[in-house]
Amino acid sequence: MAPKRPDGARVFPQAVESPAPAPPDPASLYAALDLGTNSCRMLIAQPKGSQFHVVDSFSKTVQLGHGLENTGRLSRSSMARTIAALKVCRQKLQRHKVSHMRLVATEACRRAKNGRAFLKQVRRETGLNLEIIEPEEEARLAVISCAPLVSTRTEQLLVVDIGGGSTELVWIDLSNVPGRERPRAIMRLHAGFRQAPSPFPVAKVVDWISVPLGVATLRDQFRDVDDDAARFALMSWFFEENLAGFAPSAEEQAREGFQIVGTSGTVTTVAASHLGLRRYDRTKVDGLRMTSDQIDAVIRDYLSLGPEGRRKDPRIGRDRQALIMSGSAILQALMRLWPTDRLSVADRGLREGLLYAQMSADGVLEDAPY
Repeated sequence: MAPKRPDGARVFPQAVESPAPAPPDPASLYAALDLGTNSCRMLIAQPKGSQFHVVDSFSKTVQLGHGLENTGRLSRSSMARTIAALKVCRQKLQRHKVSHMRLVATEACRRAKNGRAFLKQVRRETGLNLEIIEPEEEARLAVISCAPLVSTRTEQLLVVDIGGGSTELVWIDLSNVPGRERPRAIMRLHAGFRQAPSPFPVAKVVDWISVPLGVATLRDQFRDVDDDAARFALMSWFFEENLAGFAPSAEEQAREGFQIVGTSGTVTTVAASHLGLRRYDRTKVDGLRMTSDQIDAVIRDYLSLGPEGRRKDPRIGRDRQALIMSGSAILQALMRLWPTDRLSVADRGLREGLLYAQMSADGVLEDAPY
């Protein structure tokens, strides 16, 4: 007797497809653009709880400040590269129909004699309205971007943002803020370093400084020194000299409860090299804690490679290799000066700070633990 064919045997199963994700509501989107001395970077994001979700991004090395140390002006070629990058940003903003945005320029446009004229040219050619922000606001935005990385055990915090044309350092006293409230107290600095009386625990900004030396400007200061190791030593010494009198380094501080958070391409590159990443992975780098010995080992490796070896090293990358030693000189000087042997690595900075500040001001972030 032949076996009976079960019902539905000839019916092909129907494919089950996941529906395409719905595009985000343009009204919920925020954009932040950071035009620095070396790079042009933008994020488009929407609020998600106490954080945000990145919808689109852009990053391009434009070297806007190339030659600025010698001439005091932005060069035609640098401005042309930058405008080309900004046109890509404009296309992304238009495609996502973003209405909430803040677009800022920093040290190169602050210092250049033709910086403001250049931004007028940008407005004519791209329709984007960039504003030059002051060093204090740049420092404040870097600080609030790092709020989620602040330990609940931290009583004294130093946030360091190593840029292309300047380096911002902010020392914050959190000792009067309950542990669980410390990251949230940092976020409240979006309203300014000098805060009005508040019913909430307040983070106290003890001191801050903007040093007009970043990875590009420090490199240019010592471009005429041929010996690689000597140039590195001079850069580190010179940067340290420019910090004389900054409060945290001027007097002895307790090591217990002291945290340094570093945000920059230099810091994330050193972290990626320490991890041996052949391909950069933000999830492994952001929030990593490195010891001074681990940082020194990476820098010694960079020096042993020499300029040619660094150019070929995939951990550093073509865009970063020309600037990694000046950034490392700044980083090593900072770790020498402050009473901690650990650094928290932040793959975040001015763009994230701009987003947090806009969203916090609009009240669209949930008041929840970070």
